[in-house]
Amino acid sequence: MALRKKDRVYQIVTNVIMAVWSLFIILPFVLLLMSSITDESVLLTKGYGFIPEKFSLAAYSYIFKSGDKILSAYAHTVLYTVVGTFINVLITALFAYPLSLKNLPGRKVWNFYVFFTMLFSGGLIPSYMMWSTTFHIKDTVFAQIVPTLLMSAMNVLLVRTYFSTSIPDALFEAAQIDGASQLTIFRCIVIPLGKPILVTVGTFSALGYWNDWTNGLYYITKATNLFGIQNLLNRMVSDLQFLSQNTSGLSTDATQMLAQTPTTGVQMAIAFVAILPILILFPFLQKYYSKGISLGAVK
Repeated sequence: MALRKKDRVYQIVTNVIMAVWSLFIILPFVLLLMSSITDESVLLTKGYGFIPEKFSLAAYSYIFKSGDKILSAYAHTVLYTVVGTFINVLITALFAYPLSLKNLPGRKVWNFYVFFTMLFSGGLIPSYMMWSTTFHIKDTVFAQIVPTLLMSAMNVLLVRTYFSTSIPDALFEAAQIDGASQLTIFRCIVIPLGKPILVTVGTFSALGYWNDWTNGLYYITKATNLFGIQNLLNRMVSDLQFLSQNTSGLSTDATQMLAQTPTTGVQMAIAFVAILPILILFPFLQKYYSKGISLGAVK
């Protein structure tokens, strides 16, 4: 009986801690949303608040006035994220699987090679010169996908460790006895049983592609129609900041229009518009994370 009571207290304390922790995670998003629908004058005089003192959709109206550009940027970002994530996860899994095999010739050398890239890199300038002058990807769709496509060494090591510790060697040996090739083992055993870690790595990659704006900044200089949502929204913020700091050269009508533009609210709305699809998609991936915890050796 005492044990049950102790377990009950532990459960209550754990639930309270998790509820408070979840609240700390959710509140910034709520504050962001509430600030984006608060009137600009209230934001400037009283700051941010969880309850809008004066409701206004002027920030979203300003963003969606360029509706075609917004939709095009969203479409491009979805394309870059889906294609880039798929290829990234595939390459990562294909590289990690051989490294997880204990009988791989030169296994330690290859593992050290992957680990070494975590310590040293070529740097920004050599990378820019390579992609722009050797591969000529500037102002093309590849500029938004390829520079980020080189899989992360950390992801390779995570996937390798999961394959080697969570998938029993007996499954590989049984498949080889049945005459399965390494490609068949990878497709029929490794991929299904490794789905939790692949989804996790895919989430990291997708977030990287979705939030990426540096590729567009470095490699998209003329073909602005290839901008993703982050680059387009960043351009909007930069334009607003530039106009607000250089009002002396503007006409009277332009100055009045700028004064009516909700610059602070627009920044909040832009941030919310950028993260909204990720907030919608993420809960649907939760089942793979919980499955990774309880996944057994035999499926």
